[in-house]
Amino acid sequence: MIKRRYLHTIFFAIFDGISGGFSWALFFSYRKYIIESDKFGYQIPVELDKNFYYALIFIPIYWVLLYFLAGQYKDVWRKSRINEISKTFTITVIGVILLFFALLLDDEVKSYQSYYKSILALFALNFGFTIFFRLVSASYIKAKLRAKKIGFNTIVVGNNQKSLQLVNELLFDGSTQGNIFKGYVSMGDGGKEHALHSLLTYLGDYQNLPELIDKYEIEEVIIGIESSKHTEINSVTNILEDQQVVLKIIPDLYDLMSGQVRMNNVIGAALIEINHDSMPQWQKVVKRSLDLLVSFLVLLLAMPVFVLIGLAVKLGSNGPIFYKQIRIGFKGKPFHIYKFRTMIEDSELSGPKLSSKNDNRITPVGKWLRKYRLDEIPQFFNVLVGEMSLVGPRPERKFFIDQIVLVAPHYKHLHRVKPGITSWGQVKFGYAENVEQMVERLKFDILYIENRSIAIDLRILIYTVLTVLQGKGR
Repeated sequence: MIKRRYLHTIFFAIFDGISGGFSWALFFSYRKYIIESDKFGYQIPVELDKNFYYALIFIPIYWVLLYFLAGQYKDVWRKSRINEISKTFTITVIGVILLFFALLLDDEVKSYQSYYKSILALFALNFGFTIFFRLVSASYIKAKLRAKKIGFNTIVVGNNQKSLQLVNELLFDGSTQGNIFKGYVSMGDGGKEHALHSLLTYLGDYQNLPELIDKYEIEEVIIGIESSKHTEINSVTNILEDQQVVLKIIPDLYDLMSGQVRMNNVIGAALIEINHDSMPQWQKVVKRSLDLLVSFLVLLLAMPVFVLIGLAVKLGSNGPIFYKQIRIGFKGKPFHIYKFRTMIEDSELSGPKLSSKNDNRITPVGKWLRKYRLDEIPQFFNVLVGEMSLVGPRPERKFFIDQIVLVAPHYKHLHRVKPGITSWGQVKFGYAENVEQMVERLKFDILYIENRSIAIDLRILIYTVLTVLQGKGR
């Protein structure tokens, strides 16, 4: 089904491009027949010059790119037709204004009122064609979802009366949310004895969820437990931290009153979707662009500094200039992190050990490098190749992660984003010398993930630069 979803996404983009090109062609004629003819007092013929054909290439690409940056091609099977109208309206307004200043401001016009007519005409044409194709496409997908020809493989967690009521509603009350249930798991004993077993296949205990997600290609997990039962919900979400699935929870009355439940479907169950992806698509593009630009400039311009540091490391103690170590990164994947060596060679012969303030393994040159965090400079290469970002939770070794999750199972939440050269946790707390300090620093990193934005990244970078200039690193 993933391939079919990608295909539908491509169709959405193609229709957006066609709408943009067709609306611009009609608008081109409108400018000649109405705007320019009104200006010169006689009928201006429509001549399809090279600028017209250039625009037919540029304009569709422009609109598709704009919709992509706005996140319009993210999971097209979950689109709401009501939301689609409002979002398309907003993006079209922004897109038309940008086109006006880029292409239309120097038009030959009779008066300023002609500009208003041009903007309204371009908006009406582009919005009209775009929303028509989008609503047709969305209605087609909704029909497929309703007929269960496409959908999201789903597992229900819970075997109580709430989960039974929920499944009945999703299965038999005309819902178009597209859930294809593969079974349910229980929070304890008695899973097979519950009435839910008559509707769905019993798949075992909730602790088996990671294996079941891989086996059945699960895309959505519905936690059939009221949101007020925090202990049970935390147990499930901690297991699913590094799983790429959509999580939904049954709301209680407080959730409904506090506005946490958003109504995207008039027909269907009301559920709270746990969404950890707080950064809009356009900010993700900007963030990656900044990563590439800054990393390239640092690696290029700091080459003389690299040479001097390399000589200092080599002459200061025996061993290689660079130090590489396996860390756990985005989606739990291991990668090699690079640093200038700051410790004596074979400093961990007795096993992994965190550095401390008065660690005798740190070389004299290493102490100076750590004070100004210059040992981290080679990690800009990790950023350049996409393994890290400028800002993100600091990556850790599996040895210490295994210890941290025993105390704080939600540590795996950090793997939802790329690790960074600097982080909010590092700015607020500094380097950790033991597992307890790692857990303490964890709350800052989770706070960053839940609120990350370009503005926060820039603030963290500024504080990091100040720390480096003041020599407050350790």
